[in-house]
Amino acid sequence: MWRPDSWQTRPLQQFPPYPDLPALQKATQELQRLPPLVTEAEIDNLQRQLADAAAGKRFLLQGGDCAESFADCNTDSITAKLKILLKMSLVLVHGLQKPIIRVGRIAGQYAKPRSDEFESRDEQVLPSYRGDLINGAEFDAGSRTPDPKRLLTGYGLASLTLNYIRALTESGFGDLSAAEHWDLSFVADSPRADEYRQVVSDVRRAIALMQTVAPAPAQRTEFFTCHEALHLHYESALTRPGRDHRWYNLSTHLPWIGMRTADLAGAHVEYMRGISNPVALKVGPKLPLDTLRRLCQALNPERLPGRLTLIHRYGADQIESLLPAAIQAIRADGMPVLWCADPMHGNTRTTTNGIKTRRFDDILRELESSFAIHHDCHSVLGGVHFEMTAEPVTECLGGASGLEEQDLERAYKSLVDPRLNGEQALEMALSIVRVSERLC
Repeated sequence: MWRPDSWQTRPLQQFPPYPDLPALQKATQELQRLPPLVTEAEIDNLQRQLADAAAGKRFLLQGGDCAESFADCNTDSITAKLKILLKMSLVLVHGLQKPIIRVGRIAGQYAKPRSDEFESRDEQVLPSYRGDLINGAEFDAGSRTPDPKRLLTGYGLASLTLNYIRALTESGFGDLSAAEHWDLSFVADSPRADEYRQVVSDVRRAIALMQTVAPAPAQRTEFFTCHEALHLHYESALTRPGRDHRWYNLSTHLPWIGMRTADLAGAHVEYMRGISNPVALKVGPKLPLDTLRRLCQALNPERLPGRLTLIHRYGADQIESLLPAAIQAIRADGMPVLWCADPMHGNTRTTTNGIKTRRFDDILRELESSFAIHHDCHSVLGGVHFEMTAEPVTECLGGASGLEEQDLERAYKSLVDPRLNGEQALEMALSIVRVSERLC
């Protein structure tokens, strides 16, 4: 029988080596006494909208930091993250002609899986940085030691972040008709510059028209949160009973399972199969089709629409050979899923200087292939998933601004994976519209 802690009987991957397990238990017990961060009603609403996206009636825009920093819980950072997602969603609403579901990797994306348990620098070996929920990024023994108190800090900052997000969205967020919010000087040298400017001009005119013809009080902008459900002590402590004997993870609206923890017999699948949230699964090139089908059955045994999102991340060079078979396998089983493209993770590379980066052209190539393959397979690509920030970082190569390897060190801030900056993210949204129009 499933319980919020039944995962503890299963093999647990990516568990940080806490030196003080009684302190971890104490922190978990404290979390169990604290209020939830999101509500059942919000979660159920999201699942209904995701079911619409799977049917082609809505489109999912999922994006945000690869790993949130505790230090980013501040007014400017939160506002900027919301604003870039809102700008992208307005471009997509106009171009796709359908409602956009906005889901931010925010207010909980504090833990990250790692391929290597340890990191070496100058002959010193320390535990890898696993996200602020677990340890610190500073390369010293004290920071890299997993600290259970960070679970409570993460909860508190997630709560503050969500509170501010709700305050913004409840009061009507931002005047995005202002010209400075749509500065496209960065696409000046792009061969599609005129096309981009026309799309943005149309969006701005539509906003102005709505404000002129039907002025109304500020309306709430729906905004949901997501994160990888990696730290199961944290997740299960915030799992609470709901209606009809159902259990909800009330730390976020949409938790997902990453590739490193997608073990059918493992703790993460055991935990996720029992909660009533919509859940997502990352699907990569090393996941056998039979295992994918069995994971879908485990995570959505009742075959509920909107319950399961499959986020494929094959890489630009492999997607054409792998995605069609995955679509066909899921269709053959009659499993209702929402297909979502993550063109980021399969395209990570390391420069000659040892800097982790991604090429904008590779990201765009996988995204274009995703739309084309789903179209050719008579399937629906109902969403996209980006690691991105509104900040003018220099972490991904290319884009309209033409960032090159020598530019990376100028403003490389990510502690884990490279992100699209605000200009590259908006350019990606404009590209989605262009690709969609071409396929229609």
